[in-house]
Amino acid sequence: MKDKGGLVMKTYITKQHQADAVKALERLVKHPSYLATAAPGAPFGVGVRAALDEMMALCDELGFKTYTDPDGNYGYAEVGEGDDIFGILGHVDVVPAGDAADWATDPYQAVIKDGVIHGRGVQDDKGPSVAALFAVKALMDAGVTFKERVRFIFGTDEENLWRGIAVYTEKEAQITHGIAPDSEFPVTYAEKGLQQAYLIGPGTSDFSLDLDQPFNAVPAKAAYDGPKLAEVTQALDDFGFAYETTDTGIVVTGKAIHAMLAPEGTNAVLRLAMALDKVFPDGPLSLIGQCVKEDATGANLLGDISDEASGHLTINLSGIKVTPEETRIQLDMRVPVTVNHKALLTQLQEAVGKYGLRYEDFDYLAPLYVPRDSALVETLMGVYQDVTGDQTPPQVSGGATYARTMHQCVAFGAMLPGVPDYMHQVDEQWELAKMYEAMTIYAEAVARIVGNVE
Repeated sequence: MKDKGGLVMKTYITKQHQADAVKALERLVKHPSYLATAAPGAPFGVGVRAALDEMMALCDELGFKTYTDPDGNYGYAEVGEGDDIFGILGHVDVVPAGDAADWATDPYQAVIKDGVIHGRGVQDDKGPSVAALFAVKALMDAGVTFKERVRFIFGTDEENLWRGIAVYTEKEAQITHGIAPDSEFPVTYAEKGLQQAYLIGPGTSDFSLDLDQPFNAVPAKAAYDGPKLAEVTQALDDFGFAYETTDTGIVVTGKAIHAMLAPEGTNAVLRLAMALDKVFPDGPLSLIGQCVKEDATGANLLGDISDEASGHLTINLSGIKVTPEETRIQLDMRVPVTVNHKALLTQLQEAVGKYGLRYEDFDYLAPLYVPRDSALVETLMGVYQDVTGDQTPPQVSGGATYARTMHQCVAFGAMLPGVPDYMHQVDEQWELAKMYEAMTIYAEAVARIVGNVE
């Protein structure tokens, strides 16, 4: 195999590796591994634990040395010897599929149609983890040995509070350097800060809401069957917002997307809140109805907050609960890497206080930054460019990957430029040809960084 510059590269990935990777992904997708009630040995639910056990069984079958935390927080699989560790960080948990009736296929049965594999987790993150795993297996089959340990680390709570990986970092050896195949190609050398919080204020007896949604996804549906339904429906019509009529009420519809891309989605919860604030003015949703509205950049609330390195702040108000006692609004913010976090929170608290709300912290992940001229970034960029011929520069992301939990680690793939983003969305899918190309990139990257190859 040659890149456009004439460099000769060995082809490690065979048709058999591709077929085996697909079969492995089918095994993983069948486990509904979203956050659920804790059980013994399954702190994030039995589905997550089942997916972790399935992944570790796969790694055993492939010849890796494996270890599973007996409490079910994480597992790892490795090959090679030495004190240094090249880490490859993935996660076996997924976001819920939502209403299965909205899917063209069963979200927990991997279905292949026209060269595309469908199912929850095929893009985020079971598919990319499998692609990287079988890339290293291909190196092993080719007789490549490693200058240091190659360790796959599998987390279990990435879609929520990262509690599983936190236990790993407390108990296990730190990696020397590594990648997280949980984003896009080429290299993501910086990730925005991630702040999740609640905005809490007085409740109301005028209406109630219980729109419990993941923090990190723009909600595509918001149901309402409460008082003044006709007036709320009229308000939606006045705004030009789409909704569906049910036997008991309405469902406002939008466009789901990952929270890091919130401006590209259509937030059904915000739209319903705007209609409710119009019908019940000066109530608990006035922050949304009078200020935020559909703005996902935070500009209406906080002004223009951005930096040259990583772009604009984004916000996602993904869930609302209103009772007679309390109003609770979920907030997800992706914060530019150079913005002062403490000052931003002070500004936010002052802004929401004007609408009778107070700020309550939920979770914060500091930004990631690995210099573009570091050996890791330059090597990974070289591999990507040699394999694909694409000269897209390294990038900054609003997403949060496990890379930020480790030393000298960056997000690297697995989605290639131009691949439609189905993460956290209905009908999640990944073109198999693109998965195979990702496998090729990962094999070459590991070979160059830690492989004993000529």
